[in-house]
Order: sequence, then C-alpha cells, then structure tokens
Amino acid sequence: MIARAENDRPQVLIDTFNRKHDYLRISLTERCNLRCFYCMPEEGVELSPRAHILSDDEIIRLATLFVKNGVTKIRLTGGEPTVRSSLSSIIQRLGDLRPLGLKTVAMTSNGISLHRRLPDLAANGLTHLNLRQASPQTFLDTLDPLKFELMTRRPAAGQAHVLSSLDTALGLPLLQGVKLNAVVIRGLNDDEVGAFVELTRTRAITVRFIEYMPFSGNKWNKNKMVPSAELLARIQTLYPTIEKNTDGEHDTSRSWRVPGYKGAVGFISSMSDHFCGTCNRLRLTADGQIKVCLFDAKEVSLRDMLRSGASDEQLLEVIRVALAGKKAKHAGMDLIDVVHNRPMILIGVPASARPRLGFRVAKSMGSGTYMLATLPPSATSTPSLARMYSTTRSDDDDKSEHRLTHMTPDGRPHMVDISHKATTTRAATARGHIRLPPHAFALLSQPQPNPGAFAKGDPLAVAQLAAIMAAKRTAELIPLCHPALPVTHVDVSLTPVPETSSVVCEATVRCVGRTGVEMEALTAVSVGLLTVWDMVKAVAGREMVIEDVKVVRKEGGKSGAWALEE
Repeated sequence: MIARAENDRPQVLIDTFNRKHDYLRISLTERCNLRCFYCMPEEGVELSPRAHILSDDEIIRLATLFVKNGVTKIRLTGGEPTVRSSLSSIIQRLGDLRPLGLKTVAMTSNGISLHRRLPDLAANGLTHLNLRQASPQTFLDTLDPLKFELMTRRPAAGQAHVLSSLDTALGLPLLQGVKLNAVVIRGLNDDEVGAFVELTRTRAITVRFIEYMPFSGNKWNKNKMVPSAELLARIQTLYPTIEKNTDGEHDTSRSWRVPGYKGAVGFISSMSDHFCGTCNRLRLTADGQIKVCLFDAKEVSLRDMLRSGASDEQLLEVIRVALAGKKAKHAGMDLIDVVHNRPMILIGVPASARPRLGFRVAKSMGSGTYMLATLPPSATSTPSLARMYSTTRSDDDDKSEHRLTHMTPDGRPHMVDISHKATTTRAATARGHIRLPPHAFALLSQPQPNPGAFAKGDPLAVAQLAAIMAAKRTAELIPLCHPALPVTHVDVSLTPVPETSSVVCEATVRCVGRTGVEMEALTAVSVGLLTVWDMVKAVAGREMVIEDVKVVRKEGGKSGAWALEE
C-alpha cells in the first residue's frame, strides 16, 4: 500500500537545482527547559504569544499536505518538543499518514524529561530518536557535569536524566534508530571526543559531532569552531583502525566506525564542508513559517494563509515559490546572516526580532513578470517590518534562473546598465503603515491636536514633507539606485485608521525615464512612517510598529503594469 501511494504521489517539492525534498522538520514549540548558550542568547528570547503557535490540527493539516506531495520523513523538534503536552497525540496522528507514504516519525529531544514518556511515544508511532536538538538545546554535549551546567545554564543534575533517556531509548525495540548529537566547541568540550567515541563500544548508537554554527545572539566565534576534519584526525590518532561507513544519499553526517564497536560516530560539517548539494530538508517553525534553508532568514507564513482560509492548492503554490528561491548552497561561515535569522532555539526570536517574509503571488498584467509580495498580517500575526523579495523572468528566460541584478556573476556589486532601455513614462505606488498605542493615536487623529501634545508640530504634515523629500533623494540613500531620475510628481498621503489605531502612508512617484521609481516610492513610505515614529515617540513610547511596506502598483517599462491583489 505504501509503495503504491509513493508511486501515485505528485513530486512537486523539487527546487530549481532538482533537489527533491522528502524530509520535513516540524518545530512544536519555542519553549525549552535548558538554556544552551550556543542556541539561545544570554538575555533569553521573547517567545511568540500562544495564539501564534500552530495548533495540533494545523500541524496535522500541513503535515498531510507535505506527505501527499512527497515527504516520507517527519522529524519533530522545538524548542524542546516534550514541553508540548499534546506530543503523544501528535505522534499518533502523524502515524495515520503512513498509508499516504510517510515512513518515518522521528524526534530530537534534549532528554531532560524524556525517559518517562519514551515508551508511550514509541507505542504511538515514534520510530527514531536523536538526543540533543538539531535546532535548539543540548544535553550530552559534555560528559563532565560541571561543563554540562556551564553549557546549558542549568543544574548539572539534569545530565543524569539525559543518560536515563538514552538507556531507556536503547531498551525500546520499537525505536529503529537512536543518535546522540554533540556540539563541539574548542576549549570547552573538544577534549572529550575520545570519551564520546567510547559510548559506542557497547551501545548501538551513533554519536554525531556537530560543528559550532552561527546564529543570532549565540556569540559565535570562528576560533571556537572545531572543523570536522580536525576532530577526525584526533580520533584517528586514538583509534588508528577506525574505518569509513557507507553514507546515504541525503545523510548530513559522515559516518565512521571502530571495528568491534556496536555503534558509530559521525561528523556534521555544516561550516567547514557543507552538504548543500544533496539537501532534502524543509523546516516548519512553531509559529508556522516555512524555511527552505537553516541559514536563510527568508520565511513564508503558512499559518497566516491557513487562518485566512487558504486551500491546499494555494498553500502548495506558496511552498513551490519558496522552494524556487532556495539557493544552491548557504553562505560561507563568515557571511551567514545572523542579524535577521532566528536564534537556533526558535528554528526548529521572537517574531518582533526577525524579519517575517510572508509572500503571496501577485498576478502580472500582460507581462512575463512574477512578483512575490509580503502578505498583510492577519489578526493573529506578530508585528514586524515586512520586506519584499522578488524574482522576475521574461517568457524566454530560463525558468530556473534567479539572480540579483545588482551583483555581477563573481559577486561584486554594480549599477545596472539602463542605457539600452527606452525612455517612457513610469509610475510606482508603495504603501505601509505604523501601528500606535490607542492613547497616542487618539491625539494624532484629532483635527486640531492639543497644544503641546506633539512638541515637534503636526506629525502627519511633517511626515508628508519628509516622505516627498526622501523620494527625491533616494539615490543618496540607496547606493546602487540610479541618480538624478527626472521625477515629475510625488504624491504622499497619510491616513489615520481608527479600527487598527494605525496610520497608512501611501506614496506615488512618477517619472519620465529609462528605469522605474519603485525604490523612490518605497523610500518615501519608509521615511514618512519613520517620521511619524519620531514625531510621536515621546507619547507612544516603545509600542509602535512599522509593517507591511510594499509596492502595490507599477506602470510603464518593459514589464508593463501590474497591481497586487488586495
């Protein structure tokens, strides 16, 4: 039955590099009972409100959609998945997807509170277990209790619980595979590598050494990262007879075994020798964002689409588009975006601390241009500064080509040559809004504000002037924009919206030239909203949020006219 279902399923989860994605990692929670320094900032993280986390039914619906379209393995992560009270029920419901083609239900845990629950989880369908957390948390990163306390920021007594979970897992015949992950950090636990290898002498486990990876707030330092090749050389000195195992096509770990030992050791070299060329993984965060790469800050909100009534086909189309933007490989270790990407604890930051790139497909009007634009936030979405991400192609372009026009093939920035383009009338309209606390909005929206309510003058009038000035000076602010565009008109409006205690800024810019004015319109809206922020910050405090800045209409140029569907 499963073989027949596998043959019948459409294979749509394929990116532009022909990588088939049959492995989905689902984060069940952002919460954790450890505070491991390499995945959680020292100051902690602001957790998403409970209402923003996917419900059990939403998880199962998305899992079903992915399985119907080629996913054969699902791994449950967190935070720490055992923190979620409905974990056992979710595993059981995922097991019901086996007739549709699901083969593996795995989980990654830090093991602190796992040992008592493991028999029930295995009975309900859990097939594989990783102890640690391939996104957050650690536990057996050190065999030294004092180091355990240092790395996890939790009492050393917790290590005994992890070891108990390991022994319990090895005693459950229903579990088909048990792995133990250890993040190796120079000067902290790299001297224990031999002790970890010894765990495989009498235990049928795979101990995997993971290179220390950079994430927001974990104070990553290249000098603390121990390359897998160096670790292997150390182990070969201790175990000269160690030999290479055969790895699977999509294995992230290079596996080795000491002859006569029951278990094996592996090396996950995400930093020094990435395995992106065979990547088959997708990630669904606890708050319903799909990530196509662990180190890519771009995210697409499936949760918001679910809650707005999207059909499976609409969800699948957005997933396809997200996959189309997946790169051939992630950036080098020194170039990974740790500013906008989430801390490790939340892959696997609070929405207020990361860009949320929710996309929708906008229809083109009579052209070959396809645009992805930020989805408007739903009633439950978290405030964030929205960004735009787009790929364009003409009808005769290679459909697999996605490139940044302001970068040369060898990665250098340059200004796009527009000398060959025709001079035409062009226009662009951008829109965004700022949300204010009710007391500040009440002052702002009065026809005649109270004398002294805003010491710097009428906020909306000043913001309107600032937006117009910004549109005309865009090339001075954005390095690769074309200077001295013959702008013929700038129209800016700022409209209070009582229902949401927000102010909507809309800017339309027109010119007669060889390139468009989308950036001028976006700059006008952004500066206009920032000016409102500056004008009312003494009254509104820290509660303001700017969001949903986007181009909503465009006219002229080779691509013709288009507008986002509202």
